Amino acid sequence: MILAMTSYSQKNIEYQRPPASILELVDVERAPIVSIDSKKEQMIFYYRDAFKSLNDLNQPEMRLAGLRINPTTNISSTVSFYNNIKYKKLLDKELMQIANLPSIARIAHASFSPDETKLAFTNTVANGVELWIIDLSNLTAKKLTESILNANSGTPYSWFSNSESLLVKTLPENRQALIKAEDALPTGPIVTTSDGQISQNRTYQDLLKSKTDETNFEILMTSEIWKMNIDGSKVIWKESGLHQSI
Repeated sequence: MILAMTSYSQKNIEYQRPPASILELVDVERAPIVSIDSKKEQMIFYYRDAFKSLNDLNQPEMRLAGLRINPTTNISSTVSFYNNIKYKKLLDKELMQIANLPSIARIAHASFSPDETKLAFTNTVANGVELWIIDLSNLTAKKLTESILNANSGTPYSWFSNSESLLVKTLPENRQALIKAEDALPTGPIVTTSDGQISQNRTYQDLLKSKTDETNFEILMTSEIWKMNIDGSKVIWKESGLHQSI
């Protein structure tokens, strides 16, 4: 008896682009999200992709105390990013492109200044979150900070009433490293007790279950608060602590 055997080598198959006819159905530009100022004079148009990229879907996520956090960029992992901003006066016909936006924009947490002459927004990069400002008089954006913002609990800044300064939550300069699950060797058991009485308890998602969870939560939520002027100057406003909102 003769046995014929065929061997197959493992091929490194990469993701392939579908035919153009399929791409036309998928890569349809979504209708923009529109924001209008309080005087009904200015319109801001925010654009975003129809679907999240593979890179977005591959980002790390920590679930602590009901929050979904990307520990690498320090912003919520559930945020949907915009990739472009355009501007229009309410009575004008033409949309104007905002100049000098980030080359690969991942925009979130946008808001008008109190006098509505400027627009602030965050831009998320590979290692963190930056703060940017748009001057609506010349429709030009500029970066105000490097990727140092702490946006783990929501919008990491707040405008002062003079529209020239902002309170900004930033990562502490000497921030402690997060404890990895594989490094979290317990020193003893987790003990719970019951007095035998029946009680109704609400069910919350992703409660802090251990000392490691508590420590990581404190690290992720700890921030410094700075008063930053739109010219780039800054002064410490509140020392490092657990600041949820400002």
